[in-house]
Amino acid sequence: MEETLSVYKAVREDVPFIAEMAAKMWGNHTIENLCDEFNEIVDGNENAVFILVAGKQPAGFAQCQLRHDYVEGTDSCPVGYLEGIFVDQEHRRQGYAKALLVKCEEWARDKGCTEFASDCELDNRNSLAFHLKMGFSEANRIICFTKRL
Repeated sequence: MEETLSVYKAVREDVPFIAEMAAKMWGNHTIENLCDEFNEIVDGNENAVFILVAGKQPAGFAQCQLRHDYVEGTDSCPVGYLEGIFVDQEHRRQGYAKALLVKCEEWARDKGCTEFASDCELDNRNSLAFHLKMGFSEANRIICFTKRL
């Protein structure tokens, strides 16, 4: 039997699920800190989080927002930006990340964006492959530096 799939815009009640999934992706954050951050994000007008439910369980999420500062490789403002996308291991390679991305792009288009962007770490080959498969074009590669003063 095929699993039912739905994607919807998250509300505050969804934050614990989002934070649990986000902690798997961003391991240097605690679930408590992520809950605080996502409570603000889901209430914001310039942010959106979409949750993917497979069967009856949350199986993934995508966070997007409007960026008004310069976004590498773009020439419009604001730009829709994919801040993060995650699908649980057992639900990968089934088109679920694409379904989440489509919702983020629709949201950005509805907000007046004509461009959508994202990024990934230089060594994240899976993310790079996903972005290219989804129609993104690589705009630039950078290495960032910091220094204590």
